[in-house]
Amino acid sequence: MPKKFLVCLLAAGLFVGTASAQFGFGGIVYDPTNYHNALLRYYQLQQQLIQLRNSYAQIVSQYRLALQMAQSLQNMPARYRAQFSQWRNGLAADTYSNTTAWIQGVNSGLLPTVLSGYQQATTRLGTYDPNALSGMTADELARVKSQYASVELADGANTTALATIGAIRGNAQALETRINNLEQDSLSGDSGLNSEVQVLNKINATNVLTLRSIQDSNKLLASLLEQQTIAAKQQREMTANAINADINRRASLLRNMSRLTGTLASSLENFRIP
Repeated sequence: MPKKFLVCLLAAGLFVGTASAQFGFGGIVYDPTNYHNALLRYYQLQQQLIQLRNSYAQIVSQYRLALQMAQSLQNMPARYRAQFSQWRNGLAADTYSNTTAWIQGVNSGLLPTVLSGYQQATTRLGTYDPNALSGMTADELARVKSQYASVELADGANTTALATIGAIRGNAQALETRINNLEQDSLSGDSGLNSEVQVLNKINATNVLTLRSIQDSNKLLASLLEQQTIAAKQQREMTANAINADINRRASLLRNMSRLTGTLASSLENFRIP
């Protein structure tokens, strides 16, 4: 309505000015250039008003979206908090006083405790007398050394696995505390903990905890793979020893048969009937 009124008022003024100029009232002269400029300015004002209205509508829409994005879920702990199993340390009876150090090592990851506990709970590996080694054949010496190395490698892999498990268990409580803090901050309705920077910080902390957990898992997998490799070595030694024994047996049989055949042939050739 005001727009139509303004147009009518401008047209009436121009009509009056034109009529006055035509009929000689007031001495006003009609100027087409000024009239065109006035219409152009009026059109520009209309376009600016439309642009302002569009900008205002866009700002209001963004403001409403920001308000909607700022709204947090209500009662998030009751909706999303879940209970998980707690870490349990190793336990064992100690009837003959040889398992306590093992349990302490596997729960703490301290390498001296792990080595001491492993030695107390396992059979000690003896050593060969040098004279006994010097009296062995080359095949026997190689077999003995290989089997001895298998036991030593197994001991090393076992103690490494115990130390890895102990380190993970030893850090489990501290890691559990960090996860609980992250969970509480994520489920909190406090606006100070839900700003854009705070949310990004929590996401980064979650990624770091995930990487740490993956690293621990990789350590355990590496320990298992090492033990499986040593077990495969032991299995190979058993198979190789069996094959070598069969090779030696067949070679010995061929030598014995050759000697027996040669002796028999010589006996037949030298045999004379009296």
